Amino acid sequence: MTYNSVPFRTTKKLSIRSAGIITKRGDERPDEYAVTLAHWLRGKGISVTLNDIIPNLDLIIVLGGDGTLLHIAETAARHSIPVLGINMGNLGFLTELTETETFQALERILTSDVTIENRLMLRARLGSDEQQTAYRYALNDVVIAKNVLDRLLNLCTVADGEYINTYRADGLIFSSPTGSTAYNLSAGGPLVYPGLATITVTPICPFMLSSRPIILPASKRIKTRFEASSRSEHAQIIIDGQPYWEMKNQHELEIQTAKHFLQLVISSTRDYFTILRNKL
Repeated sequence: MTYNSVPFRTTKKLSIRSAGIITKRGDERPDEYAVTLAHWLRGKGISVTLNDIIPNLDLIIVLGGDGTLLHIAETAARHSIPVLGINMGNLGFLTELTETETFQALERILTSDVTIENRLMLRARLGSDEQQTAYRYALNDVVIAKNVLDRLLNLCTVADGEYINTYRADGLIFSSPTGSTAYNLSAGGPLVYPGLATITVTPICPFMLSSRPIILPASKRIKTRFEASSRSEHAQIIIDGQPYWEMKNQHELEIQTAKHFLQLVISSTRDYFTILRNKL
């Protein structure tokens, strides 16, 4: 699949024979609820795995919050497994169902058609003259961030070889439409409807007022080169909130859309704008 080869929203009947339950790390309540949920699913003749994603799963149920779902998004997308998010705290953008809605939602999934959104994901790799990393994948964003006490970063950025800008800033955020409500929003970036095929580039605390966020087509291959003023300068690459690589002088970060999507099972009782109003 490519960014424009499948519709954003599809409706279909899922045949659920096996399900995986993923719980929030370090929280007892989702673990306890997972036992009840697993018992209910097995009573319906569905095999259950706990905190282990295997390729033949028909559904992944996330018990936690958006962070828990982000943690498994890459694996779920790679194996084309639909994901249902159940928030064990406040309503989330991705884990939009509440605990009390769980069994009603699952009954509906087992007996009727469900709506699935194909959420665009990003892939990133870091390169230098000596080597290049393997790709890592993001549902929300890929971030270049400076250390707290370091000076502003100089980040020369191009799209398909066309020069955009050399950002002097605390960093850059590359966000998917899904990730537009995350770090991008707090840095002054725009809200982007999740059905659009775009990549948003948002500078973090830019030195120049002319350095504004820009929304690019999802077909663009974006490259950012770190032009450090000294050998001691470096930055971090953070993918969906997790630090992955250290970026040094003349290292180049490459961003583009991934070939696979996250298949997100959405609620039939609330839409994107309802969630947006409640959260913001």
